[in-house]
Amino acid sequence: MFDRLLTFLKGLPFGEDRSGKGFGKDDPRLAVAALMFHVIDADGDRHDEERKRIAETLSEAYQLKGGELDELLEAAEAADQEAIDLYSFTSVIKRHLNEQERIRFIELMWEIAYADGEVDEIEDNVMWRVAELIGVSSRERLTLKHAVAARIAATKTKTKAK
Repeated sequence: MFDRLLTFLKGLPFGEDRSGKGFGKDDPRLAVAALMFHVIDADGDRHDEERKRIAETLSEAYQLKGGELDELLEAAEAADQEAIDLYSFTSVIKRHLNEQERIRFIELMWEIAYADGEVDEIEDNVMWRVAELIGVSSRERLTLKHAVAARIAATKTKTKAK
């Protein structure tokens, strides 16, 4: 499942800033990463596992390592801190992704939200708002939430059994 999500992220087009380098405001990679940080910070309690999961996901998806990965992570954190709403990120995602890709993006966001083992009600609210802004139905959002939760629970059960 995680491999399918990485394949999806790899397919995102890149935007550029005006200088032709870095991560511009219209770059879906920046929007994706900023929303990932937004959801893990929503409950006010960032866990190392959450940030690590974001870094791993972005590194694998975009083949970024070292300085380039750090640059994206820093730019995304800064963009999230500076944003006054989610629209600046969700509008980029909605412009660049078709309906199925937006649904898969919400699934990926649930994976990030569950990285610390649970989803707080504030994180759940952020997921609702992001899904709404990018045109993913409540039904689809909840179906994905339950599917990801079940997968994570099954993985934990398998890990404990070993």
